[in-house]
Amino acid sequence: MQNFDVVMVGAGAAGLFCAGVAGQRGLKVLLLDHSEKIAEKIRISGGGRCNFTNRDATPAQFLSENPHFCRSALSRYTPQDFIALLQRYNIAFHEKHKGQLFCDRSAEDVINMLVAECDLGGVTRWQPCSVKDVALEADGSYRLQTDRGPVSASQVVIATGGLSIPKIGATDFGYRIAQQFGLRLVPVRPGLVPMTFDGEGWTPYAGLSGLALPVLIEAGPPDATPKQRKKATVFAEDLLFTHRGLSGPAVLQISSFWREGQAIRINLAPGTDLAGQLLRAKAVSRKLIANELATLVPSRLADAWVSRDATWQKPVGDATDKALETLAAQLADWPLVPTGTEGYKKAEVTLGGVDTRDLSSQTMESKQAGLYFIGEVVDVTGWLGGYNFQWAWASAYACAQALVARQVALADH
Repeated sequence: MQNFDVVMVGAGAAGLFCAGVAGQRGLKVLLLDHSEKIAEKIRISGGGRCNFTNRDATPAQFLSENPHFCRSALSRYTPQDFIALLQRYNIAFHEKHKGQLFCDRSAEDVINMLVAECDLGGVTRWQPCSVKDVALEADGSYRLQTDRGPVSASQVVIATGGLSIPKIGATDFGYRIAQQFGLRLVPVRPGLVPMTFDGEGWTPYAGLSGLALPVLIEAGPPDATPKQRKKATVFAEDLLFTHRGLSGPAVLQISSFWREGQAIRINLAPGTDLAGQLLRAKAVSRKLIANELATLVPSRLADAWVSRDATWQKPVGDATDKALETLAAQLADWPLVPTGTEGYKKAEVTLGGVDTRDLSSQTMESKQAGLYFIGEVVDVTGWLGGYNFQWAWASAYACAQALVARQVALADH
């Protein structure tokens, strides 16, 4: 039996960072992961450059059944704190837009930094190494059966992530451990995920695959009232038509707010007075409506849109004002109901998870003493744009401080 102060299960962003901080504060830490390669989510994020935080992160960009839960951790470890760590390692980075920070060179720079932080803390790392069982001993410590034999620790941290991207090793291990110790779960679903459409209603748009354009997008009930829509979260991002439906930052963002059976609504020409422009063209132009529309939105979209209605397949000068106003109104407020999403295989995150009512927002310790949950396994999910990594760093840091304080208390006791 090998003994440690802390066993950290999961060597992703949260687990690596928490292990390094706890190790450097003097704790004897074992970090293990069932995958041969650690931190695959860091490696593939941001197109291989890792969107490691968002300069402007606040609790407002996080979804949870308890939206206030993330405040404490986020306030105690900020984007500026993580930036300072990168600067200590001379890792060059840049801001793309909307506060999103990426490595100049490669996501490997962040992984190497986190491993170096673990090495500085004398962290023992085992991988690949699976945990077969976690049991509570009579003295309040934990005994874990692993591929490399039994280990014991006074504290255990679950940093195993969610169900998104199973091909890089995602499992439900963290949820199973939570349930084993009587913790509640918020139902999970894919987040930051492309949406799918099928049936005849989608036929006019099936040929638009590859087309991208800036839009405004929101989600809500198909029959949402103006008052309901006023409260809806609206994103101004790029939309991408795919073979199976819609993707791009706009759709990934709104997917976290969307529920099955709801509509999404898209303004395909934000900031453009479509009706005014088309009515002005009517007075002077002999071009087809599609050709006039193509000066205001991408031509492939214009062609697909007018193909839906015979009243739009004529010269703009021959159209009624009502036909042009209807065309403009539909482009500026396109309601459609997705048939589903691309699921966990394409989702960047998992919504839901360990219920925050059973965790301390200060320490990430669960109501089961000495058992902690951090990162994506918890019911806290950020928007697209570096927010989920910031939650990983912040929850890990809060947990590491608590691990040290509790270990000191146990030693004094």
